[in-house]
Formats: sequence, structure tokens, C-alpha cells
Amino acid sequence: MQMLKLFLPEIRELLEGKNWLELRELLQEIPAPDISDIIDELDDSQRIVILRLLPKEMLSEVFSYLDAKIKRDVLKAMTTDETRSIIAGMSPDDRTDFLEELPGQAIQKMVNLLSVEDRREALQLLGYPEESVGRLMTPDYVAIRPEWTVAGALAHVRLMGLDSETTNIIYVADKWWRLIGVLGLRRLILAKDEEKVEDIMDTSVIGVSAFDDREKAVQLIKRYDVVALPVVDARGILLGIITIDDLFDVADEEVTEDFQKSAAIHPLKKSYRESSAFSLYAKRVTWLSALLFVSVITTGIISAKEDILTSAIALAFFIPLLIGTGGNTGNQSATLMIRALATGDIREGQWMWAFLREISIGLLLGATMGLASWALGLYKGGNQIALIVSISMVVIVMISNLIGIILPLVLQKLHLDPAVASNPLIASVMDILGLLIYFFIASIILGVI
Repeated sequence: MQMLKLFLPEIRELLEGKNWLELRELLQEIPAPDISDIIDELDDSQRIVILRLLPKEMLSEVFSYLDAKIKRDVLKAMTTDETRSIIAGMSPDDRTDFLEELPGQAIQKMVNLLSVEDRREALQLLGYPEESVGRLMTPDYVAIRPEWTVAGALAHVRLMGLDSETTNIIYVADKWWRLIGVLGLRRLILAKDEEKVEDIMDTSVIGVSAFDDREKAVQLIKRYDVVALPVVDARGILLGIITIDDLFDVADEEVTEDFQKSAAIHPLKKSYRESSAFSLYAKRVTWLSALLFVSVITTGIISAKEDILTSAIALAFFIPLLIGTGGNTGNQSATLMIRALATGDIREGQWMWAFLREISIGLLLGATMGLASWALGLYKGGNQIALIVSISMVVIVMISNLIGIILPLVLQKLHLDPAVASNPLIASVMDILGLLIYFFIASIILGVI
């Protein structure tokens, strides 16, 4: 944003003055992500001018940072040769990410602009399942043979490294292209020229299947603190690599999706800005309708227990307090559990430990809230009302705390996303259970059956 404020006025001035030479020189001093932010603030005609002034080696990189809608608008205004240059210049993983956002007919048109080799590569990556590692991997990596000397391996790295996504890690493959080891560039440089690669390589390779979910790659990158992962098929053949910069985007998308689910919104396929008003309506209305039905149930429960409320009208005062606290408690425990499951902090064998611990936590929270409720009940309705409200609060808090932890665990066991245990869902469930508990305890203590 600082770059945007710094350069945008000057760029607009150069555009208005049609000072193309000075503008071209200025653009070469600005990083590609910041140029994409600047393009976002310009109108369509100005965007095309900026992109046409960029050096060829920068054009595809800047294009890869643009929003999907701007990308489509830009390509419509570009000539066929300019479009071919942009698509061909993109890295394979960025190209795949862009192509999968297009309708089928547009994909075919774009793919046909590529060379035979690039076309084969693009179609292979697009053939993997959506949200799989195969869609994100790039075949631009450096691989060496185990029988090579260090001097020979370094010569190969110098030759092939320019087109590689990363040269920090060198992969070792046999003559059948099976991945058998990895070698850090630093270790390779510091080794003696006559040493063999197989004598200095690390054979404990952490890899991922092309068909694995991309979330698994995120977890492995975090767990083993590496900048790239090799991607292999079922036979261990090295297909490509997936790098940390691509996984940063994945992690951001997954967190965004979980946030949306936790608010009872079906995850958006596009960004908020690109989504139409109708699509945003459609993503939200289903859950809101379901939660409205739950509210009808809670209203029915209150109506059915009118006799209890009539016998002690002060009970009505505490309904929002009890069900609100129950919903908040469940949301807290669900949020903690969903995040713990997502980060691997809690694994399947630790579920019982977590469950037992939450019982004690729920008891402590319930006792604290119950004591506060007893004081309010005593002030508003006397000893009998205070007893009803305090016992109800303890039971509601304990049960809501357990529901908040159990629901995500059950969903994960059923191979569903734990984030579906959204805050509005748990709050609505506790509205019903909280009222049932409250009126049950009140009926016993008041003797109204």
C-alpha cells in the first residue's frame, strides 16, 4: 500500500502526459506485486498501456498477480500474439491457477495458443482433481543423478537452474526418474568436486502425491520447515515440485473458507469483490432460512411452557442471559477445537483426553457463571428464582462446552469439514437445549409439571 501511494500519482501523471519512455523506466523499478496493485486502480485503457510498456520478462509475472476479473478483461483487449506471450511466459503453476478459473471454451482457446510442449504440460496439470497438489505443482525443478560427481552436478545446476522454480533444494532421481534423495544447494557447493552425489545426498525424502489434497502439502511444509516439496506418483516417479509461495496462497484460501463457514456462509468461489450480489445472497440465504426454522422451534418451546412462566414471571428475564451464555460457551470451545484439528494440535488418539479436559473446564466455567447468575436471580426474583437460574446456568454451560468440542470431532470422523460446526449452528442448537434445560429445572423446583 505504501508503494501504491508513492507511485500512483506519478504514474497517472506520466500516463496523462503520454511520457511512455519515462513511464517504462519507472515501472522497471517497481516490484511486480506492487505494479498489480497500481493496475487495479487504473481504468481499462490505462491498464493495457501499462502492460504493453512492461518488459517481456516482467509482463507474465505482473499478470499472475492481477485479480481474475482484471485478467479476463485485459486478455479481451490484447491481441492474439500478446495473449500468447503472456500465457506462455507464466510459470506452469500460475498458468494452471489462471486457466482453471475460466469456462471450458475459454480454457481450450488459451491452451491452443501455447506451444506443443507447454500445451501438453498445461493439460496434464489441469487433469488432476480440483484442490489437489497436482494442480499446484510445477515441473520446473532441477534433478541430478546419484552417480554424478559434485562437479558434474554443479555444471548441470548452472545449466538448468535459470528456469527452475527454486534451486535451494536439488532432487536426486535414478535413470527411471524415481525420487531417491535430496540435496541442499549449500551442501553441494561445499562438497569436493570428486565426491559422488549418492555419498552426500539425504535419502530421507519428504514427498507428497499429486492426488493428495493441497492442505496436506501445507501441513508438511509447516511440519518439516522446508521451502518446497517433491511431488511423486504412485510409483515414486518425480513429477514436479510444489513451493512455499503457492502454499501461502492455499493457506490463505483455506482460512478464508473456514471463516466463511464459521459464519454460516457457503464458501465463496470468487473473492468478495468479484462475487455478484445474487451469488452472495445465494451463499447466505440457505443457512439463514435453516436458522430461522430453529428460531421457530425456540418460540414454540416458550409458548408450550407458558404455564411455568406465568407462575414465576421473573423467569422470562433470564432467558436471553442463559441461551446467550450457552451459545457463546459452545462457540468458544468449537473455535478452539476446529483450529486445533486444522493445525494438527489435536489428533485422533487424543480425542478422549480433550473430551475429559473440557468436562473439567466446563464445570469451572459453569460454576463461575452459575455464581454470577445466582446473584442476579436473587436480586430479581428471590431465593427460588436464584436457585433455578444458577443450576440452569451450570448445566447449560457444561453441555454447550461439550457440544462445542464433540461436534467438530464427529464431523472430522465422518470426513466432513469441522468448520461446518459453525458458530450460528451451535448457538441455535443451544437455544433449543438451553430452553429445555431451563424449563425442566424450573418445573421441578416450582412443582409445575
